[in-house]
Order: sequence, then structure tokens, then C-alpha cells
Amino acid sequence: MYTHAQEAPLNPATHDAAVWIETLHRRFPELLAELAPRNRSPSAPSGAGRSAPGRPSAPLRLHVSDAVRDITDGVVELDEAVHDRLRIGRPRHARVPQRLARIAGLLGEIDAHPDLAGHVRDEARRMVRRCGRALGDPEPVVRVEGRCPWCDSVSLRAFPDRRAVLCVNPGCRCGTEGCPCATDPAHRHLWPEGDTGAPPGTDWPALAAAMDAAAEGARR
Repeated sequence: MYTHAQEAPLNPATHDAAVWIETLHRRFPELLAELAPRNRSPSAPSGAGRSAPGRPSAPLRLHVSDAVRDITDGVVELDEAVHDRLRIGRPRHARVPQRLARIAGLLGEIDAHPDLAGHVRDEARRMVRRCGRALGDPEPVVRVEGRCPWCDSVSLRAFPDRRAVLCVNPGCRCGTEGCPCATDPAHRHLWPEGDTGAPPGTDWPALAAAMDAAAEGARR
């Protein structure tokens, strides 16, 4: 996936797109796992535990299947749109994780096209949220001490799935030229884990430990 430290600073939309793509890359396999058969007991011997004739098997989880199909189609379309806009030919067939990694690898080129970067960000964000709804596992949140440097509110939160600190104040506006917060109500200012430009007082080691604990608790 895209490594921020190895490249020049990204524009805000591209930076956020990188975070959402990374999150989708991590969560999509969880969605696929939800479709796995659950008829056999974990302690049953190999070949045992299948539904007996006439006995109904586990119900098909249509909302999960629909989410997998929607996200798969969305990633394919996004991959094709990026390749078309960058004029690098039609992308080779690949599975969702490989396509996401391919898009992430093109973020440096995508960054030169603000409208494309915004589209990638919006689509990746939409698919992450669709994935989360299907999993029924809302992302845990860790409160962060201090105030947002842009809106001065106590609205900073750490999100384990994104490994980042966000300002959750919907009215937050930074005034930075080109930042999508001026035009996109869904945009939230974000600082990835370890960012030296994070709000003053951000204790990344302590937050990382808290985020790991919150994420582990959410998985139980």
C-alpha cells in the first residue's frame, strides 16, 4: 500500500483516499469471512457436522452477499476509472485486494488530478462504510485530549481501524486552499498515526496502545 514517508506530501483528498483504501483493504477480507459456511462445529471431525438431508443449512446472509457484490463492483469500476483517467490502459483482471493495492500504488499520479483524487476518496469512503454496516461492527473510538487546531473544539477522536486521529466536529473548517472541508460536509480532518503535524499534545504511543485495546475489545 501507499507509504507516505517515501513520497512527497499528498494533497488532502489524496491523503484521505490513501487512508480509506488502506481501511477497505484491511476490512474486506472480514466481509468475505462472513460468507463462509458455519454449519460445522469447530470440534467436529473432518467430514462431520454437515446438515443432514432435509435439515436446513445456515441461512444465507443476503445483506453480506449484497455488500460483497457492491464493493467488488465498486472497486473494479474505480480501478478502471483511475486507469482510464491516467491513460495507462485497461487494468488487468485481479481480485479486490490486488486492485486496491494497485490503486494505492497510483496515488502519486492521482494526486495531480484533484477531481480524480476526490472521486477515489469518496468511493473508498463509501465502500468502507458499506462494509462496516454489513459487518455490524461499528468502529471503536478513543477520545483524544486537547483541542482541534482548526476549530478549537474538544472534538478529537482516535479511530483504530484507520489508525488515525480525526476531528469529528461537523462544523470544522480549516480555511486551507484546496481542502475538501469547504465543499464536502462528510470530510473530517485526519492525522495518520505518527504524523508529526498532529495537534499539539498528541501522545502517539499512548494512543496506539489505547486504539489496540479498543480494537481488540470490539472484536470480542
